[in-house]
Amino acid sequence: MQSLDGKKIAILSTDGFEQSELEQPLQALRQAGAQVDVIAPGDAGSIKGWDQKNWGRSVDVDVSLSKADAGSYDALVLPGGQMNPDVLRTKSDAVAFVRAFGEAGKPVAAICHGPWLLVESGLAKGRKVTSWPSVKTDLVNAGAHWEDSEVVVDGNLITSRKPDDIPAFNAAIAKAVAG
Repeated sequence: MQSLDGKKIAILSTDGFEQSELEQPLQALRQAGAQVDVIAPGDAGSIKGWDQKNWGRSVDVDVSLSKADAGSYDALVLPGGQMNPDVLRTKSDAVAFVRAFGEAGKPVAAICHGPWLLVESGLAKGRKVTSWPSVKTDLVNAGAHWEDSEVVVDGNLITSRKPDDIPAFNAAIAKAVAG
């Protein structure tokens, strides 16, 4: 993976994130030298993952969403899991945070069910994307062009389908952030 020294990346999530889809990008991006902050709504000190069929491990929250400034980050990562993005897309501050990255032309990377936030923020319209298969109809209805690929990069938008795609997803994020 490319060096990301001096880069700052936000991961927006809440309880119910798919364990691997938050932890593996977090670890890979930090190992590449980026400062990575886990951002969550509310004031909880940690959020709990979903590990395939059961509750998983907790991850520390670095910054509360109410205190996070999209302008101070170089990129945004949106992990999946069915519950996590479904809850976040109902929170106007989370949707505004995602939209701010898109409007600034910064990389926005979403995996699995994470692209629901691209739909809600208006970032999916007219873009090539992929996702977990059950999210396809929502993306198409939002005006996106869906394809079944491990990673799809359309300008500043990076999307992947599932945990098996994480290595390609991480590589695409690193390439986009490194510039």
